[in-house]
Amino acid sequence: MDLMQMLNELRYERTQIEQAIIILERLARGRGKRRGRPPLWMTQAAAPVVKRRGRPPGSKNKPKEDKASS
Repeated sequence: MDLMQMLNELRYERTQIEQAIIILERLARGRGKRRGRPPLWMTQAAAPVVKRRGRPPGSKNKPKEDKASS
């Protein structure tokens, strides 16, 4: 493995660890329960969740049974 590539990977890991430490410090500082939306930095740190609208796949309308047969 190239020495410069190893250094670049280690620098990248260092920045990731520093960001994780900053987030954990902010979470530790704001311990109390909060109302309302989370702060912008917290929503940006979370992984984006894709919300789908409508019915979930496989949930079709069930056929209606005849009332006369019951």
